[in-house]
Amino acid sequence: MKKILIVEDDAILRDFVVKILKDKYEIREASSSEEASEILKSYKPDLILLDVMMEDTTSGFNFARNIKEEENFKDVKIIITTSIDKELNIDFKKEAGNETWLPVDDYIVKPIDPQKLLEKINNLLSPSRK
Repeated sequence: MKKILIVEDDAILRDFVVKILKDKYEIREASSSEEASEILKSYKPDLILLDVMMEDTTSGFNFARNIKEEENFKDVKIIITTSIDKELNIDFKKEAGNETWLPVDDYIVKPIDPQKLLEKINNLLSPSRK
């Protein structure tokens, strides 16, 4: 079973996402990038679902960059979740995959649509994609 780490500071949203994914994936949860870093010492997920804004407005970006710099995790897929795309005027579709600024594989805008989330995860974790 594929493994997913959900990093989200909003407990209600985290529970919502767990309910969507728990029957299809092995799930671990973290409420901060610090907690996620601790989990990653003993757990290697196939995908990280990562909130952009947690401890501060850039913690998700910084966490994604740090993960992709580590040899053990450079192949882990990352989907960021955000509600700040319009507020910050960031085109996440264009920027996702930028290795220096936003080294993530995809993004999803909050509020999260369960079907879109499952499609994105299935696409990234499909056996034909490496």
